[in-house]
Amino acid sequence: MAAMNKEMKLLIIQYLGYENLKETMHKMESETGLFFNIKYFEDKILTGDWDETENYLNGFTNINENRYTTKIFFEIRKQKYFEALDRQDKMSAVSILVKDLKIFSRLDEDLYKDIAHLITLDNFRENPQLASYGDINSSRAILVSELKKLIEANPSFRDKLVFPSFSPSRLRRLINQGLNWQHQLCKNPKQNPEIKTLLIDHTCSSPRKYRPRTPTLSVPPAADAANYPSYAIAPLSAAPTPNPVTTSPVNENPSSPALSVPTPIAVTTLPVNENPSSPALSVPTPNAVTTLPVNENPSLPSQSPAEIAASSLPDTSTQVSVPMHSEMPNTLESMDDQSNTLEPMDDQSNDLDQEMRPIPSSQADEEVHEPEPVQAPYTFEPEPEPVNPLFDQLPRTVVCKLHQGSTVTSMEFHPFIHSILAVGSANGEVSLWEASLRERLISKPFNIWNISNCSVKFQALSMKELSMPVNRVSWSPSAGLLGIAYAKHLVHLYSYHIPNGLQEHLEIDAHDGSVNDLSFSYPNSQLCMVTCGDDMLIKVWDLDGHVIFIFEGHGAPVYSVLPHGKENIQFILSTSVDGKIRASVYYDKNFQLEYDTPGQCCTTLMYNADGNRLFSCGTSNDGECFLVEWNEDEGAIEKKYSGFRNETAGIVKFDVVKNRFLAVGVENQIKFWEMDRIDVLTSTDAEGGLPTLPRLKFNREGNLLAVTTDDGGFKILANADSLKYLRDIEESIQRIDTNNGLIVHPVRYRIVTIPENMGPGNKVVRLRYSNNGDALLALGSKGVQKLWKWIPNALNPMGMATARFVPKEYRPSSGLLMTHDVLNNCDSAIPCLDISKNDAYVVAACGGTISLFNLISFRVMTGFMHAPPAATFLAFNPEDNNTVIIGREDSEINIFNIRYHELTTILKGHQKYITGIVFSRRLNTMVSSSADGQISSWCMSTWDKKKSVSIQMSGCEKALSGETKIQFHIDEVKLLVCHETQIAIYDASEMELICQWLPQDGLSAAITSAAYSCNGQLVYATFLDGSIGVFDSESLQLRSRIGSSAYLYQTPSDSENVYPLVVAVHPENPYQFAIGLSDGYVKVIEPTDSAVWLGQKVPVVQMDMD
Repeated sequence: MAAMNKEMKLLIIQYLGYENLKETMHKMESETGLFFNIKYFEDKILTGDWDETENYLNGFTNINENRYTTKIFFEIRKQKYFEALDRQDKMSAVSILVKDLKIFSRLDEDLYKDIAHLITLDNFRENPQLASYGDINSSRAILVSELKKLIEANPSFRDKLVFPSFSPSRLRRLINQGLNWQHQLCKNPKQNPEIKTLLIDHTCSSPRKYRPRTPTLSVPPAADAANYPSYAIAPLSAAPTPNPVTTSPVNENPSSPALSVPTPIAVTTLPVNENPSSPALSVPTPNAVTTLPVNENPSLPSQSPAEIAASSLPDTSTQVSVPMHSEMPNTLESMDDQSNTLEPMDDQSNDLDQEMRPIPSSQADEEVHEPEPVQAPYTFEPEPEPVNPLFDQLPRTVVCKLHQGSTVTSMEFHPFIHSILAVGSANGEVSLWEASLRERLISKPFNIWNISNCSVKFQALSMKELSMPVNRVSWSPSAGLLGIAYAKHLVHLYSYHIPNGLQEHLEIDAHDGSVNDLSFSYPNSQLCMVTCGDDMLIKVWDLDGHVIFIFEGHGAPVYSVLPHGKENIQFILSTSVDGKIRASVYYDKNFQLEYDTPGQCCTTLMYNADGNRLFSCGTSNDGECFLVEWNEDEGAIEKKYSGFRNETAGIVKFDVVKNRFLAVGVENQIKFWEMDRIDVLTSTDAEGGLPTLPRLKFNREGNLLAVTTDDGGFKILANADSLKYLRDIEESIQRIDTNNGLIVHPVRYRIVTIPENMGPGNKVVRLRYSNNGDALLALGSKGVQKLWKWIPNALNPMGMATARFVPKEYRPSSGLLMTHDVLNNCDSAIPCLDISKNDAYVVAACGGTISLFNLISFRVMTGFMHAPPAATFLAFNPEDNNTVIIGREDSEINIFNIRYHELTTILKGHQKYITGIVFSRRLNTMVSSSADGQISSWCMSTWDKKKSVSIQMSGCEKALSGETKIQFHIDEVKLLVCHETQIAIYDASEMELICQWLPQDGLSAAITSAAYSCNGQLVYATFLDGSIGVFDSESLQLRSRIGSSAYLYQTPSDSENVYPLVVAVHPENPYQFAIGLSDGYVKVIEPTDSAVWLGQKVPVVQMDMD
């Protein structure tokens, strides 16, 4: 009952949210302590509502509960103290120090003294440890990030951070069911009852009164039976009707509000017991409103529903009349007298039962109602039985079956191209499949690359065995490498190039015996390969094949390895076939941690997507399957999942998708669980043909699932969203763009989606490569600024930007963020930025003060030119990094010297805000553009205006308005002009139009951005419908076209209207570019062959934007 009490409160919390009673909802969250709304908590911190922050927190924990909680309260109060010091409010700072922070002095007296000393400083940033302390907004953002980690690690918040998933209308549905039940108890149920209140029980009013008499109820003729359900009372001795249709008087499916469907062949008997010495019998039928049996002898128990359903039907051909019993006790009251009553849910439910009783029997004595024929029972606010919304998220629909040719032993999807699947098989063959195309991209049969480098033992073995089963295929985190572990000694490492380039990279004779598992890890920020084997060892290899770590300790063959890291500590979890789990820490071989798996069984380990929940699945020697969640801090089982029925021979396989679901291949089917619930959510047999213990693998997005079949193949299952994408692929492959014949498919180029986006509602509006080509800098529409860098490795030693590897978001050791002075109405602000020639500084603004950031430390070096008017475009002077050219919303152009903090020149000549500024040292010219459609050239020596022209449509004399973007060609003479209506090239020396391209044919949407490639041979342009065009820079002839579905299918976004807002070109690779999307994501794209961009005819994927 405690669980039901908890669920009632959760239902109320959900209802309050849907009714937009947010304040009440959050109050109840805190008072019940059932659900910690992390988003609400973060909002309160970001707005500085410290009292509500602590009040909300106190509903779930207290300051002394554990070290995590103590740290949380300390960080909150410390931030509150720093902000008081920052605004020079010494009185408040002293109050916080004495009332809020004093309690922590018992834990660290020295720290408290250091904090107290800050109040004596004019600026607390004079303390060296606080020199990098940013402004209030940035420090609160950092605090939110740190507190979120503490909360997730805090056992007080376990199972309270995710709200349970159930139907949005669950509370209303329960009320409907209650009303239906009450209506069943009405003595004279109406076909269309009227519900006026929920505060008292529903009863149908009496149609009329009359004197008591003995009624005779007739059974209607058989022809009318379907329309008039009978209320005739038949004697117990009546002959049974052949082939009766019976239903139980109790609704055995409480989730369904609808009552029984009427049928034409049944007669209901009212449960009147004429013999007080024996129990009452009755036969319910689906064609009538049934009530529970009435027992006129309280000393005898009421008959169970099962007994009632087993009774015989009376003969429908006999008309009978039986006097109504005027002393018939009320149905609910008779239930209360028996042992069949439900146990109350809490102390208050007895009172509720008293309020919910129907009309007392004394009132029933005063009046007798003439029963009226009624139709099937009425359902209040009828709703269709809801389909669990979670089912749509699970891939349960088979979309294709593919034949590998040998038993599939291992599978893994590409981390970023979510439809490419690596498959290893029993004959040693490794294949790459493209699920969206239903085709094999490449196949590599087993082969020993260099037998002389292998051990003598393996050389002898290889003479006997021509092929070896694959035990494991594993992608590296960036998907640039594919590792293969074989059943005998060998590990193969391939370098991968999209779509079907597998090149031999490294062969290792890794273990004596089978290599049972393979994974990748980053000890000391270096990509390494981790293997384990029958020799009871775990080995860590660099990408040149050198062993850098060997871990011992297992007493049996090591079955699986799982590298992981927490709090900057890198370690490896491993399991052995004798049921042991060990943790091995890099650089600390003395660390020992070991515990047993449930059932002492061979087990596989996996983390959820966030890496904070650990699961294991295995099979004991007795064939019992175990699926559990672990408490890592205690080495104990947190949760054991149920749903395994039969004993199995073999090792069961499982997978984890995102932070929500678990899937296990067992009993010739796939079973799914929610992580937070131990019972099976659903299952599927994938239309049959699965082995007893099928292997399975999700893609990273969780929308595709591969499962092995028993005939040497595998099936691909998809969820609802992925089905739509795959259908679009099928249709578009068959479609050729008849206008220009140029089509581009995703397997023709490499693409990498940067995992971290700019945040909710934050569009990428400015995007720049670093001048060295090793980093990307993005600025969002709400002032969020992020920097990503490529980490050097063996395949990318210079760490250059590439679509073969995923870059990492760069954060300085101080934890600072690049934050901006953003106006309250940031939607109207125009973000702008530029990077200095030496890549050391970035100047940026988002509607407020212009900031100069150090790109290494993220520190704000200075701020200048406060708004209004706000800056709308920024550019470093190519001749002097200390000079910034500022375009402003009042149409002025300012020349500002940062070193001397001096405004040196003001240029006027435009009518609307400035949208672009570029330089040509060859012509000694600066060119500016504005939202009035005007392009002006200026002499860089004197800053005098040289010439001004307005961009126009062909045949139209009126100048165009709107944002105009400009860029110089590498020759510094030709000028690229981009407007939503056209792409044009001008001769900047004379400001004369050379050529012009207007949206047409397959590219008819508005243009959002355009840029020259670094060698000046191509122009990349993006469009509002998501398309990307590649043009020849001399003639603006379209060379290649990318449909939106060719790259948007990888975007982890639920938004359908996603399109690129900005394009940036690599400074050294002319065939690589990056796009910033309206959903906040950044993608880097480059072709597998430059011919793709130069116009070879290849098929197009074109998304239908419904």
